[in-house]
Amino acid sequence: MKYLLIFLLLITTAARAQTVTDATTHEPLPGVIISNASGQSITQTNAKGKFTLPTSTRGIVRFSMVGYTTKLVDLSKFISGKTLNIELEASTIDLQPVVVSASREGQSRKSAPIAISQVNSLQIKDAKATALYQLLNKVAGVYMVNLGNEQHTMAIRQPITYNALYLYMEDGLPIRPTGIFNHNSLYEINMSGVKNIEVIKGPASSLYGSNSIGGAVNFITQNPPGGYGGDVSIQGDNYHYRRVDADGGFTSGKFGLYAGGYVAHQKDSWQDYSDFDKYSANLKSTYDFDAATKLTTSAACNYLNTQTSGSLDSAHFYSRSYGSNQRFTYRKVTAFRASARLEHIWNDRNNTFFTVFFRDNSTAQLPSYYIADVRNTSGVYQSSNGQVNDQRFQSYDFLTQHRSDFDFLHSRLIVGAYLDDSPSSYYAQYLNIQKDVANNYYIGFTNTGSYIDNYKIGLFKYAAYTQYEVRPIEPLRIVAGLRYDHVHYNFTNSLSSSTKYKQQETNDFNIVAPKLGLTYDLGSSKGFYANYSVGFQPPETGDLYSARQLTPLKQATFNNYEIGGWLAAWDKKLYLELSLYDLEGRNEIISQLLPDNTTQNQNAGQTRHQGIEYAVTYAPISSLSFRFSGTNAKHTYVQYSEISSGTVKVYNGNRMSNAPAFIANSEITYKPVFIPGFRAAAEWQHIDQYYTDPANTKTYPGYNICNLRFGYDFKSIIKGAGIWFNALNVTNQLYATTVTHRQYGDNYNAAPPRVYTLGITYSFSKL
Repeated sequence: MKYLLIFLLLITTAARAQTVTDATTHEPLPGVIISNASGQSITQTNAKGKFTLPTSTRGIVRFSMVGYTTKLVDLSKFISGKTLNIELEASTIDLQPVVVSASREGQSRKSAPIAISQVNSLQIKDAKATALYQLLNKVAGVYMVNLGNEQHTMAIRQPITYNALYLYMEDGLPIRPTGIFNHNSLYEINMSGVKNIEVIKGPASSLYGSNSIGGAVNFITQNPPGGYGGDVSIQGDNYHYRRVDADGGFTSGKFGLYAGGYVAHQKDSWQDYSDFDKYSANLKSTYDFDAATKLTTSAACNYLNTQTSGSLDSAHFYSRSYGSNQRFTYRKVTAFRASARLEHIWNDRNNTFFTVFFRDNSTAQLPSYYIADVRNTSGVYQSSNGQVNDQRFQSYDFLTQHRSDFDFLHSRLIVGAYLDDSPSSYYAQYLNIQKDVANNYYIGFTNTGSYIDNYKIGLFKYAAYTQYEVRPIEPLRIVAGLRYDHVHYNFTNSLSSSTKYKQQETNDFNIVAPKLGLTYDLGSSKGFYANYSVGFQPPETGDLYSARQLTPLKQATFNNYEIGGWLAAWDKKLYLELSLYDLEGRNEIISQLLPDNTTQNQNAGQTRHQGIEYAVTYAPISSLSFRFSGTNAKHTYVQYSEISSGTVKVYNGNRMSNAPAFIANSEITYKPVFIPGFRAAAEWQHIDQYYTDPANTKTYPGYNICNLRFGYDFKSIIKGAGIWFNALNVTNQLYATTVTHRQYGDNYNAAPPRVYTLGITYSFSKL
């Protein structure tokens, strides 16, 4: 009997399924290295995060994975026969995590010859962000401009701009097609379903195609958890913002399912006429046909309905008078995406995936920025006008990629192809707007029924790309990439030729985008990289075919030269990452101010963007960490002129407008070991002075703000429960997230005053 009991105990211990999961998302973690106290490898987790320890394993066992904090488990304190399930927390110190955006394949950050950063699941969990700018502004070289109610624009290796210089993706798939960019398009993301965020800085056109000039931002969504799990949270602030988040999922055998979303509502906030509602949901399923073949399907639906108060003049801004000068502008957005991805591992050297996806989008608005005053030659007010418009598109897309590894120079070849068929339509109707001139207040409007624009566009794009990597010696990787894109616009005007300067037109753009880069691992957690890449930007359909656009536009191209490196020191308690870049643009598309106080785009002859980006993270002890992210940059008009009132104004050599020379974000976080589950963080955000006009005669001084965040997870009292409190702009600074030059003075996009947010959460999981 004694020997039988010992035999049964050994079988139970050896055969029991044991799993390693992400502590935040509850997803199983494949490839976790399991070793003994001396560092000798014992085993590693499989594709489902499962592992089996030999029955002879004793003492301390180490669980480690790139991008996660190593966890030590003492088996002598573990109850025999009980399943050993381990949760790993994402590391806030490791700057060399596994990334997928560099090649659409999982790889270590240090093997990618580009500037790429990640906001991981732990940072997202701790920040408790109510908008994405609160996360992305932690990344060195990134300034996501808060325009209120999840509306935004961006500055990455570029001035603050509303133009199509960035590519936004969800799980590697573009949120919008080429030619239909929207600087606000990240309100089409379900924040609640994001696992981590990867940011490529600089051109990524050799892999992703057009618009990825300043950078590409990839939102990686959550997968089904191992076993089952879920989260629910409720939050609100002192300005009547209310939000409920909920998500959950399970994995059973070969099938896994995840669903999550949030509902946000705001009414009577600090800024007049800024009510909004947002509904977001994600659904993802996985099915493993076998160990080599997997099907992943997903769907996302987002709806936004917001009032748009517009910007303030200097008098109202500096007096903290946040009233709106109208009460009828709005924006309504409906965005639906669905995809299916089939991936197959042929062997340990070859894999292939096929993805089909669909997009259906509508953006209807009465924009405040199109309200224009008409004045006579003496500057006397005559009338006001505006427009209501609606842009719609549907997309039918296909993406495939194959990867092969070879013995020759330890090389890797990636080839891929992409098809995009996105028919779209757009109309804009003319509005007569009534104005109380004495009080500078727009009373209302009358829709004349007259069309400014009414057209359809057949947008078709096909592309092929390849990337080849060799390792002639162990520490050196050389990567060469090339992509060809053909973009076809087929414009059909629904208006008569007498009301539009063109009736039917086709435009074709053929683009070749090369890349050449290398990384060199110097050992001891230090190394460097260098790359040359080309980015391209065809004109947007709205710029080519809108009746408002009076200037023909050319395709913009950019040449990027970049070097950088990384360093770990002091027993890996300090990490430093550095990038230097020189981005040269030809025919860069920029905004020009028109006499009626609105803007249109035009090509600048040449521009130049030079800068240095750096991120330092230091953790002297496990409970305390410090992060500093910054960029110093110079954005210059090399060759650019405007014609204003018949006069040619030359701006060669001037600094580009809305281009801060220094952007910084720093944070210190404390998680005391004597209060398990408690965290406190203080964050500083700095935007330097910048010119608001191309003549460099007007400036905005920039700003400094401080944010405080506190949280407590009741690990020993109510397992899974937590509470948090955030105080943003804690010193109640008056500042604008962006300032725009206008004919009769600058306009200020006012930022929120001090905001307090309180929330509670409950999380559960079981394997």
